[in-house]
Amino acid sequence: MTAPIQPADSPHAIARAATFLREGGLVAMPTETVYGLAADASNAAAVARLYAAKGRPRFNPLIAHVTGAAMAQTLVAWPDLAGELAAAFWPGPLTLVLPKLAEAPICDLANAGLMSVAIRAPGHPGAQALLTAFGGPLVAPSANPSGSVSPTTARHVSDGLGDRLDLILDGGACTVGLESTVIAILDGRATLLRPGGLERSRIEAITGPLASAGQGDAPASPGMLASHYAPRAPIRLDATHAEAGEVLLGFGAIDGDLNLSPNGDLTEAAARLFSALREMDARGPKHIAVAPIPDEGLGEAINDRLQRAAAPRTGP
Repeated sequence: MTAPIQPADSPHAIARAATFLREGGLVAMPTETVYGLAADASNAAAVARLYAAKGRPRFNPLIAHVTGAAMAQTLVAWPDLAGELAAAFWPGPLTLVLPKLAEAPICDLANAGLMSVAIRAPGHPGAQALLTAFGGPLVAPSANPSGSVSPTTARHVSDGLGDRLDLILDGGACTVGLESTVIAILDGRATLLRPGGLERSRIEAITGPLASAGQGDAPASPGMLASHYAPRAPIRLDATHAEAGEVLLGFGAIDGDLNLSPNGDLTEAAARLFSALREMDARGPKHIAVAPIPDEGLGEAINDRLQRAAAPRTGP
């Protein structure tokens, strides 16, 4: 049976969603980045159900969503730099990876046995209402089968996971449309683990130059698997035209079957990326060809997602 879809601005729907979560259920919630699949971060059984619903590898950690800095400080060590970043960008598309406090109510399964936790305060009012009603942290990876294209509408969630959830909160189309930027602060310096919906330059205005993450075997953050965000059709990058059997996802002056932004606006392209990949994939092409995207500003995050989507498939 498909989960009901209810408006995220309805107090009744929010109260019902919070009840499901307290009982160990799963609820899809809107955020400004992508729709998240929410579960009680302290409930190992609920988190196990979340992993099973997504088909997600157990070693890939989850982001704990909080209302803001005050809730975050009950979960993680909070250096001054974390406070500066939170003051500048929370609520919003920035995730901070910080040392976990021993008493933090986050089960080991949620953070894949790491001594750190990824924390974010989402900017969508529906997500904030749910977090406030629930009264604690919620883990919420993207509400789609693991490895597939992330959902930016409630209908995307219903199509991919509707029969595995208790409720879907509909908050409209996501305004950012890319997952959050992930920054680790674990050794006194800020390290970029995943580019995302907040541009590097805005973060570096506070942190100075960001260090780059090493390539270890186990992800230290969500979204670090090599093959991720993938449609069914293989992707060919940096294409200037469509070959036989392909559809072309254009950008700027390179037009195609769809264009992420005819004016070359990277913000518009980021917001449309996942929905465009879904629409192209639904046409059943041999390949999806994608026009070159400038690797600057939000283009860094767009190219990261496209490269992961184009990588050889490594499992679910």
